[in-house]
Amino acid sequence: MNPNQPNTLPPAYFNDVYRANDDPWKFETSPYEREKYATTLAALPRPHYDRAFEIGCSLGVLTEQLAPRCGRLLAVDVAEAPLERARQRCAQLPQVEFRLMRVPEEFPQEQFDLIMVSEVGYYWSPEDLTRAAKQLLAALPSGGQLLLVHWTPPVHDYPLTGDEVHEFFLQKAEANGPLRHVHGQRQETYRLDLLEKR
Repeated sequence: MNPNQPNTLPPAYFNDVYRANDDPWKFETSPYEREKYATTLAALPRPHYDRAFEIGCSLGVLTEQLAPRCGRLLAVDVAEAPLERARQRCAQLPQVEFRLMRVPEEFPQEQFDLIMVSEVGYYWSPEDLTRAAKQLLAALPSGGQLLLVHWTPPVHDYPLTGDEVHEFFLQKAEANGPLRHVHGQRQETYRLDLLEKR
């Protein structure tokens, strides 16, 4: 936990970031992001997911690549500017629905066989991570999968690190926990873990 930033980053933080730069993390152009997206998709063991949920979809670059493997894909973000770009990017993908949504304050009342938390968990406070985890677990049926992908170096204004987020969920995959660990890998600056609801 970051003692200098113990609170969840608010929507205004992201609105300011996107106001300053329409692709602040270089999702559209970075070779690093391109490789990470390929690794992310390759980690999914099923060719098709009926209902998927992507939290923090940003510009929809990963959304567009994930969509062909989904019967329905709900993609949400806390900032409207990137959602507009994502809607344009995925306009020809009728199975994709975009919503402005702030998890865990808001959460869809649906079940999903895949939930993706990619580069978003470290924006939550420890309390909100706990709240979000309860919602995620409730939204996963038995056999439903949770894919976590996060940058691991600390960032001075993020409440948590990627490692802290992953370790929190991996504790739920210990004996008699609600999840089981299916796959994990660590790259130089990010890690990926796939978990499944027991």
